[in-house]
Amino acid sequence: NQTLRLCELRRQIPDISEKMLTQELKNLIESNLVSRKNDHIYPHTIIYTLTPIGQKMMPLIAEMKIFATLYEQYLKDD
Repeated sequence: NQTLRLCELRRQIPDISEKMLTQELKNLIESNLVSRKNDHIYPHTIIYTLTPIGQKMMPLIAEMKIFATLYEQYLKDD
């Protein structure tokens, strides 16, 4: 829920390659879930922000994260 540069996104998702992150960002931009803007300050910096529809997805993503954590624990206990 914040505006981030590519390097900041990489720090928050350490297990993703730069190529994969760039590819996923492109998909999210094409889906209108993320916007990409040049801040026009030298040196030029590209910033990424959730669009309003992307922000509406956050509760769904939070629930999916809870499910994934519970499911991972279920698999470990099995």
